[in-house]
Amino acid sequence: MGVLANFVVNVLPYITFIVFVVGVIYRIAVWWSRPSPAPIPVFPGQRSVGSAITRVLADVVIFRSLWQFPGNRILWLGAWVFHVSFLLILLRHLRYFLGEEAVPGWVAAVQGLGIAAALVISIPLLYLLIRRIVHADLKFISTPADYFVLLLILSVVLSGLYAKYFATPFVVDVKYVMRSLMAFQPVDLNTVSLNSAFLLHFFLVQVLAMYIPFSKVMHLGGIFFSPTRTHHFGGEAHTKKLEEA
Repeated sequence: MGVLANFVVNVLPYITFIVFVVGVIYRIAVWWSRPSPAPIPVFPGQRSVGSAITRVLADVVIFRSLWQFPGNRILWLGAWVFHVSFLLILLRHLRYFLGEEAVPGWVAAVQGLGIAAALVISIPLLYLLIRRIVHADLKFISTPADYFVLLLILSVVLSGLYAKYFATPFVVDVKYVMRSLMAFQPVDLNTVSLNSAFLLHFFLVQVLAMYIPFSKVMHLGGIFFSPTRTHHFGGEAHTKKLEEA
């Protein structure tokens, strides 16, 4: 294979890892150091630390904030299906980083769900993309970055499906590449069977990984630093009535 393939397989993964880790640490450090001198929970807010934790977990697991607005139910369903599918796809790919003898039973069990998720995830992605194009108000506030990340994720999904069903690489070789990268051992591409479909998918995945820390996708970490969710009112301060003059 050529120089470009060697770069994608042997060089870019380490650049991707460094950019991703440093980017995530930087974003978290900025959120952590940002001053917040006064509690600013949105009314009715959270009354205690426990209720603040419950609020954050509810937003992470069931997207409570979206569900609260009846007009957003379709958006809630699309967003929830997308995130669950994305998680299942990530879990399914763990098999490529583990030896056959080290693959946990739950990773093997999730393979079917991961494949189904890869087929399903395109639907909410297309919905979110079309929604930005069709709704005038949303289109007005959308930026090129909003379209780019949706198209990038969709490209990762479609290239992965193509590589699986139409140009399937040798799975043993894929695992060999991943484990070699983890061991910091260069891969001789002349000894493995990697086709263009896999290389394209692998490249797009790395582009997405490098882009995540600097995009809105980083909300997966930012939600834990959102003052309106993590702050709480002291005692019953938010229920006290103001005395009339």
